[in-house]
Amino acid sequence: MYDYLLGGNHNFEVDREIVERIMEFQPEVKRIAILNRSFLRRAVLFMLNNGIRQFLDLGSGIPTVGNVHEIAQAVDPSSRVLYVDNEYVAVAHSQLILEGNENAAMLHADVTLPGLVLQDPLINELLDLDQPVGLLAVTLGHYILDDQDPLGMFAAYRDAVPSGSLLAITHLTDDLEAIKGEQLRQQMTRTQNNIRLRSRSEVLELFGDFELVEPGLTTTSAWRPERGGQLPDDAALDALYAGVARKP
Repeated sequence: MYDYLLGGNHNFEVDREIVERIMEFQPEVKRIAILNRSFLRRAVLFMLNNGIRQFLDLGSGIPTVGNVHEIAQAVDPSSRVLYVDNEYVAVAHSQLILEGNENAAMLHADVTLPGLVLQDPLINELLDLDQPVGLLAVTLGHYILDDQDPLGMFAAYRDAVPSGSLLAITHLTDDLEAIKGEQLRQQMTRTQNNIRLRSRSEVLELFGDFELVEPGLTTTSAWRPERGGQLPDDAALDALYAGVARKP
C-alpha cells in the first residue's frame, strides 16, 4: 500500500483497492505518505551527518522508493543497513532488490519479539552494536497494538544500542482534527494489519529516556524541512508525529 502511494511498482491489486477506499474519506493519504518518506530521507541524512554508518530499519516493508540503503550508501558506500520485516512478500521482494549488496540485508523476523531479532546471527554479521546505530521505526508504532507491549518492545531496542545512537519515529495520530482516525482504523481491519493511533504523549513514551533533538516531536513536514523547500499549507494534515532522539 505504501509503495503504491509513493508511485512504486512493488504492490498488488488488493493494495491498490484498499488505498483507493481510504482516499475516498482521507484524500490526503498520498500526501501523508510522501511527507513521511521525505522525513525518512532527512532523518537518515541527519544521522549520517552525526557519524552514524549503520542502520536497523524495523518493520521496513519493501525497500521501495527512496529507501534507507540508497540514501546512506550514496553518502558513504560502506554504510550498512539491516531491514527487518515479517511479511513474506516484503521479505522476498527485498531479498531480490538487495541481492549483491554486501552492506544491506533483509532479516525475516517479527519486530515485536526483540529478543529473537537482536539474537539473530545476521545482526552480528552486519551490525556492530558496540558502535552507534541509527534505529528507524518509521510508520511502525501504530501497527503495534497495546497487547503487544509497545513500550517494552521499544525499550528493548533502545537498550540494545550504545550511547550516541539515534532513534527516528513516525506514528499515526488522531490528535489532528483533519485526520479521520476511526474510519482509517476500521478500513485497516480489512488488511492483515490493524492499527492503534496514539496521542502525542503516548508517542513521546516510545522514545524513553532518549533526548529529542530540535525541533522535538512535531509533524513530518515540520521536522527540519530542507532549506528553501516549500512547507505544506497545513501541517495538521501530516497525520504523523515525527521525531529523532539521541541516546545519552
